[in-house]
Amino acid sequence: MPIPDAEDPILNKVKKWLAFADEDLQYARHGLAIQNNPPYRLIAYHAQQCVEKHLKAYLVFHKCDFPYSHNISNLLDICSRFATWTEQIRDAEELTPFAITTRYPGEDDDVSLEEASKAIQIAERVRQVVKQGLTDEGLGKAV
Repeated sequence: MPIPDAEDPILNKVKKWLAFADEDLQYARHGLAIQNNPPYRLIAYHAQQCVEKHLKAYLVFHKCDFPYSHNISNLLDICSRFATWTEQIRDAEELTPFAITTRYPGEDDDVSLEEASKAIQIAERVRQVVKQGLTDEGLGKAV
């Protein structure tokens, strides 16, 4: 795949997806610092969103259409058409339920400190793996 230049609209779109993903991760991390009643369900939700957006950024880089879905398993399957690293982060699939169950009353499950912390750890690892994949494929310091 040719290396896009700084003005490439695909590169700019990838950067936006990555920036939005990083904001979700930042928000999730910040949630753990809240002293009284941290919103663990929202922390887990934003960790899930971080993972989802990093995977979608990778697919944008490959000009691959993807479903507007929150299903991490499906997104990993699509990424695996281009990447060899997807099996390293399969545990990210466990974050999929946080995209729905944490947002809607009646669908919500309690999320513990341990689950929220683990969700952040998974999101951090996915971020690292996807960014390394993009770097290895020629984006270098652009991401």
